[in-house]
Amino acid sequence: MNSDVTVLGAQVSLLWVVIGAALVVFMQAGFALVETGFCRAKHAAHVVSTNFAIFGLGFVAFFFVGFPLAFGGFSYGAMGLDTPVGEALIGSGNWVFAWSGGWALTGPNITPALLGFFFYMTAFMDTTATIPTGSMAERWRWNSFVMWGLFCGAIYYPVIAAWTWGGGWLAKTWATMSLGAGYVDFAGSGVVHMTGGVAALAGAMVLGPRIGKYSSDGKSLPMPGHHLPMAMLGTFILLFGWFGFNAASTLSATDVQFATVATNTAIAGAFGSVVAMLWIMRRTGKPNPAMMINGMLAGLVGVTAPCAFIAPWAAAVIGSIAAVLVIESTYFVEERLRIDDPC
Repeated sequence: MNSDVTVLGAQVSLLWVVIGAALVVFMQAGFALVETGFCRAKHAAHVVSTNFAIFGLGFVAFFFVGFPLAFGGFSYGAMGLDTPVGEALIGSGNWVFAWSGGWALTGPNITPALLGFFFYMTAFMDTTATIPTGSMAERWRWNSFVMWGLFCGAIYYPVIAAWTWGGGWLAKTWATMSLGAGYVDFAGSGVVHMTGGVAALAGAMVLGPRIGKYSSDGKSLPMPGHHLPMAMLGTFILLFGWFGFNAASTLSATDVQFATVATNTAIAGAFGSVVAMLWIMRRTGKPNPAMMINGMLAGLVGVTAPCAFIAPWAAAVIGSIAAVLVIESTYFVEERLRIDDPC
């Protein structure tokens, strides 16, 4: 009887992970609408095309190379993933930097549980790959974009994931030194969003601003997006998908902590939007729909790492602080650093 219950629990958990993966994949539609709405009309087709294509580019690279590098040593019995598909490629013991095994999802240990986990992690990787499409919108060439999509899926994201969620050196550093747990990031504020954000910042700096963004004396000039309702709809789609992003990161449908995760996610997003609205009104004297969008997204990103470990009031504080930070950093980056980030 106990074994039957265990098997059923693993099967239900696997279903939970696959549903979560589908929700995260649907976030690509949200990113596409947000970024297309924030760009100018003449670039809309190009921007939405990059958001569409990045899913396939990242997926293919992650399928062949990225997933084995990142998660070749990963196992999690609660969802039926009992046996890793590979072994250490670079490093040994607690100091593993990359894994090897299961290239192109082949080998004796490829099970339904492993395939479900691959699907979920692919959705996370594609989120990382999508983030720079907003910061470099309206400027980068298609060939360069294709190279980024393949590089992110094959090398860039997998290396960071191997160090952290894959059980690599960052995940075990403090444990190795008998100082407690290693790097902890429940659903990806750092592994996914910061990793994508660093690439986005680097790309925007290398490409430089759009023509006409700055006057001859260096003053930032407004370049409003052509369709804010589209961007707002995209933000709600992202919010919806974020519940799969965060709550399904329990990797277990029998872990009722997913209710805490989902609630904290909603709280942070709501507080982020409201505080952003109030802060921009205090700063400029009028509401700014674009900043309300950014405030909600900032709250969601900020709470993604600790959402399973904090009280609801802390989620509200995190969302509020994130909203203020995103507004002030937007002004600083655009006006002081003169870095153009359209989305």
